[in-house]
Amino acid sequence: MKKPNDMPKTLLEAVRYFKDPDVCIRFVAALRWPDRKPVCPRCGAVEPTFLVTRRLWQCKACQKQFSVKVGTIFEDSHIGLDKWLPAFWMVVNCKNGVSSYEVARALGVTQKSGWFLTHRIRLALQTGTFRKFGGDIEIDESFIGGKARFMHKSRRAKAIKGTGGMGKAAGMGLLERHGPDGHSRVILRHVPNVRRGALIPTVREHVEPGSEVFTDALPSYDVLADEYTHKVIDHAEKYAEGKVHTNGLENFWSLLKRSVKCTYVSVEPFHLFRYLDEQAYRFNTRKMPDGERFVRALHGVVGKRLTYETLTGGEATA
Repeated sequence: MKKPNDMPKTLLEAVRYFKDPDVCIRFVAALRWPDRKPVCPRCGAVEPTFLVTRRLWQCKACQKQFSVKVGTIFEDSHIGLDKWLPAFWMVVNCKNGVSSYEVARALGVTQKSGWFLTHRIRLALQTGTFRKFGGDIEIDESFIGGKARFMHKSRRAKAIKGTGGMGKAAGMGLLERHGPDGHSRVILRHVPNVRRGALIPTVREHVEPGSEVFTDALPSYDVLADEYTHKVIDHAEKYAEGKVHTNGLENFWSLLKRSVKCTYVSVEPFHLFRYLDEQAYRFNTRKMPDGERFVRALHGVVGKRLTYETLTGGEATA
């Protein structure tokens, strides 16, 4: 794999670099096996034989053949790595996201393939574990969905059943100001509602007891005073009082909703958490160069798999 200083720095450089299938295989293999000792995904044996003509490894123990895609989000995909890797670059580095139609046009695949591909990339961007947030924490919730005035009358009659967030999906955000690297970080969750039972467990899971937390005047947050230094800003009166505000998360919600409205156009509620993971990853790595953000995202491809049946609500497969 290239040294950090030799990594592609732009999309054009990435497309040129990954145009050779052999380069792609070496690149992904170096990420999977940094010690340059491939491991059979079936029996765990090391040092298999690489079949140059087929671009596959053959295990000496179980005699099974496997590619660099096995055991990753790329598994069972007929799309080559020369398209997968530029698509990865686009998803992780486009500030407002990239639609499946744009991916399809850029790579020469169908929109259906582009949609499936981008959702699998979002799976790789999921962060399995977070250290607990500490210090100054902003907590806020937001409703995500189309505005009634932009809907057709028949659609509006079905979707809008009341005022406020009725008929929309609820998202919850936690923002740690000035994290270990000096920059704010977020954790996002899709929650069923904004009641106490849906919000408070997420706070307790991700925030160190005793931290100073700032919220709006939503009554669901009242119990936080038992474990945290809880300070409230009432948006009916003001938006900030010293450091007591949720303006960092308000800014983040603005960026997210701009992506949903202008890039993705339509996001189903049961897929919302995938888009939240994508936006959170880009926000948390916003100070990284594009190449470093790209490589970091690729470390998440191993050990994850998403089938089309699972994605569309069918039966999950192994």
